[in-house]
Order: sequence, then C-alpha cells, then structure tokens
Amino acid sequence: MNNTPSTQNRLKSIIGGSIGNLVEWYDWYTYSAFALYFSASFFPSADSTVQLLDSAAVFAGGFLMRPIGGWLFGSIADRLGRKKSMALSVLLMAIGSLMIAFCPTYSSIGILAPIILIVARLVQGVSVGGEYGTSATYLSEMATSNRRGFFASFQYVTLVGGQLIALGVQLILQHNMTAKALHDYGWRIPFVLGAILSFVALYLREHIAETTAYKQNAPQAKKANPVKELLHYPKEILTVVGLTLGGTIAFYTYSIYMQKFLVNTVHLSKDKSTELTFISLLIFSFVQPLFGMLSDKIGRKPLLLAFGILGTLFTVPLMTTISHQTNVNTILALMMCGLLIISGYTSINAVVKAELFLAKVRALGVGLPYALTTAIFGGTAEMLALWFKKIGHENYFYWYVTFAVFISLVIYVTMKDSKLHSKME
Repeated sequence: MNNTPSTQNRLKSIIGGSIGNLVEWYDWYTYSAFALYFSASFFPSADSTVQLLDSAAVFAGGFLMRPIGGWLFGSIADRLGRKKSMALSVLLMAIGSLMIAFCPTYSSIGILAPIILIVARLVQGVSVGGEYGTSATYLSEMATSNRRGFFASFQYVTLVGGQLIALGVQLILQHNMTAKALHDYGWRIPFVLGAILSFVALYLREHIAETTAYKQNAPQAKKANPVKELLHYPKEILTVVGLTLGGTIAFYTYSIYMQKFLVNTVHLSKDKSTELTFISLLIFSFVQPLFGMLSDKIGRKPLLLAFGILGTLFTVPLMTTISHQTNVNTILALMMCGLLIISGYTSINAVVKAELFLAKVRALGVGLPYALTTAIFGGTAEMLALWFKKIGHENYFYWYVTFAVFISLVIYVTMKDSKLHSKME
C-alpha cells in the first residue's frame, strides 16, 4: 500500500498546518502588541518603562514554559503523531487567550490580577513551546525532498503572519477607538478573537493528513521513550542550541522589541511605531519563501553564514543609527536591512533542525533544544533591552545581540550543510 500522500493532499495538509501555526503565533504575539495598552491595568506605576518591564517579565515567563511544551508536545508528536500533537497545542492556546481576555484588572481584584495574567501566559508558553517543533517537523516531512526549504519557510511566514494579524487588529482598533477606550477595555478584543481563531484552527487540524515519516515509524515510536532516545544525539542537540542562539535573539529584537524601541527610544507615536513594524514584517514575510527556495538550490549553510557574518558586523551600527533617526522612511529602511539579514536564519531554521534527526525523535529533537534556547535567550531579549535602558546603557544590548550572533556564526562555520547530509528520507 502506498503511504505517500498525493500532491493535492500534501498541499492541503501544509496549508492546514500552516494556518494553525499562524493562529497560535497570533495569540502569542497579541500579548506583546497590546502590552502598551494593558500593562497599566495589571502593573500600576508612574513610570511607563517600569510598566513595560513588568509586562516583558511576564512575556519572558511564558518563554520559560516553552521547554515544557517542547518536551510534552514533542514526545506526543513522536509517539502518537504530529497531527494529534498540533491539535492539542492549539486547544491549549485558546484556553490561555480566554483567561487573559476575561481577567479582571489590578484595581478590581488587586494582586490576583497579575497572578492570573501570569498563569495564562504560562499556559500559552506551554502551547507555543510545543507548536514550534511539531509544526517544523510536520511541514518538513510533508514537503518533497527538493522543496523542503521552500515549504518549511512557511513556518516563519505564518509565525510572522500571526504577528501581522495582531498588529493589523491593533491598527484597526487604534483608528476606531480612543486611546482611553483601548487602555480601559479595547485591549481585550484581540484576545477574544484569538480564542475564536484557535478553535477554527483546531477544526482544520483535525482534518489534515498524518505524515508518511511518522506512519512508517509509528510501531517503534509508540514503544520508545523519546527523551531517552534523544540523548543519543548530543551533537545534534548542541547544534540546534548553537544555531538558534543568535537567530532567536536577533529576530525578537527586530520583530518584538522594535515596536517598543521606536516608542521608548526613538520617541515615535504608538500609532506610527505600530505602522512601521507592520510594514517591515509584511515585507519580511514575503521574502521568506524566496530564501527557502534559494536554500533548495545552493544549500542551507550559505544562508546561515550570510546571517552570521552580516549580523555580527551590522547589528550595532543599525540599532545605533535607528536610535538617532527622526525620518520614518529611513527608520523603515534600516529596520528592513536588519530583517533581511535575519532572513538567512529564519527562512530555513526549521528545515535545518528537522534534517538533523531521524523520524523517531525528530519533533522532540527540533522542539526541546529550540525551546530551551528561546526561553533563556529569546524570551529575555526584550526584558534585558529595557533593563539596559533603565540603567542608562541601552547600547550594551546592541553588543549583546552581536555577541550572540557571533557564537552562532561559529556553529555555522563548523557544521555540515544539512541539505547535503539530511537524515530525512
């Protein structure tokens, strides 16, 4: 019996998996996008930087749960199937979004308000921690061998797409509601929308195909202990950590933190910073498949090296120049330079990691080391940047990002090209 999916079913599954990924990341990014409006409701303070720092700390707390999600849902994906794991993760995200949407404010219930917010964010952290490894594995396994880079690049298209929808909803609300209304109750609307979309994604994921790679390995996978199996791949685990380190910090700097950086440091309005962030990320999402296709032609390693070299050389000049700019067109151009550099990592990181592992540990191997790295470094990037600003040394953060990218560059130089040495069939 031929287990290979038809082209039509393959495309249907990739689209279904990608849309679910988009919804998960919309829910995740909505918190960051609307922190400018709800932070005062949960963290009363006269200093706006302190409010943002407190909300960023909760954002980081969500990241700390991502390794648990990577372990839990990666194990489920390797033992019980990619499809089942992705359905459960998006259901958990819906629960977290509903908790935030209907959470009372500090003025209503006092200290319980930020506690509920933290718990909700931890739930979302578990969910999105499991989403990355499983969806990266699913998209890579569903693609044909000569187009894996292209199809896997849609993980970041949908990841950024989720952020774009969050920013788009924010722009719509900013243009149709007063600032006071947004601060009072308007910020709850996108979380309600996120929960609804999560249930739609759950329905879609219930109707996609399972991957052939999992089906072929299912009998052995159900008997195995995924974590114990994964420990047989120490080199691959360290490679995932190393190649993720610089990429995750740089990505969160230019995508998540940049919006607050434009308000807090460049002194643009909230509306204008949201607009510039939206435009830059929209362009960024469109170029991901182009970089993915390029990797299918020339290999993964040249793109990683380009990111490592350019990121090491230009992070400090770019961030420093943006901080002193007043012309919005120049700011947008500089933001795009940073995002295009990062595309050498973002467009192919999912497929590179998937190509390092055998099917029996692939979802866990991709998800757990990545989640650990993003929890420690990606999730704390925004908080660290705000802390450096608070103590009067914001430029230290630029050098921190540069050093992280350089460490990853060392890994890129020494690792084999995963396209040429893939463990995927």
